[in-house]
Amino acid sequence: MHTFSVAEKNTSLAWAAACRALDVKTNPGQKGFHTVVRIADAAAEDPQVRAQFDQVRDKHGYAPIETVANTLFPAGLAATCSSPEELVHRYQEMYKSLMRIDQHNRSGTYFGRIIAYPGKKGPVDQLTTLIARIRRQISTKGPMSAAYEMDVAHPHDTEPEEGTWSTSVHVAGTDNKYRGFPCLSHCSFQLDRERTLHAVALYRSHYMVDRAYGNYLGLGRLLAYLAQQAEVRQGSLTVIAGHAQIEEHVSVIRPVIQTQMQLSA
Repeated sequence: MHTFSVAEKNTSLAWAAACRALDVKTNPGQKGFHTVVRIADAAAEDPQVRAQFDQVRDKHGYAPIETVANTLFPAGLAATCSSPEELVHRYQEMYKSLMRIDQHNRSGTYFGRIIAYPGKKGPVDQLTTLIARIRRQISTKGPMSAAYEMDVAHPHDTEPEEGTWSTSVHVAGTDNKYRGFPCLSHCSFQLDRERTLHAVALYRSHYMVDRAYGNYLGLGRLLAYLAQQAEVRQGSLTVIAGHAQIEEHVSVIRPVIQTQMQLSA
């Protein structure tokens, strides 16, 4: 089994380092299991790596990185909202249109699942609930460090990835497809003694060319927003993928990976 653990200071460098860890001679399929990517500031990017990768994506017909990142956190919309409640309300108003306009969103978006999780008693707004919980905790003398969770996958979700399995997501006799939303299962947030908020995201599967960069960036922006609204410091992001792969176009992303090596040197 091929695996890796990388740590970098921003999303651009972390994504490229993860790709390099998969693109080695001893791993001809460019696949890995139980991979770990740690990013000190996932809302930050390196402009040189980002520009190169944007060009590659445009050439081969991939969605823009911003489009992918917005499925996790709509940063542009959030910047025009005065509160988390307004953000949730405005996103819900446009949600059906987003699913209809973009075929990749036909099953929904991660942010849509975050703000309207299908609970037993109806949709649950996890965003504002989590912010309120952190605020309450930091107002106490001994705030809890690990009591802040966001579920994304649901027991009725279909399409577990080929070669992966998650008992919390799969329903026997119902989940029979192999690919699709949601590959992200769960986000967990931790508040340290310095009142810095960190995040861990668990993916069943991660496509490194199509989705990973935008997912890291979107998660980083979500973490930054939560920290800002809860009035705590933004911390690091750790992304764990049960299965990660460079699905195609490995040769054309190698120049981007090489740029990462030069920037890290």
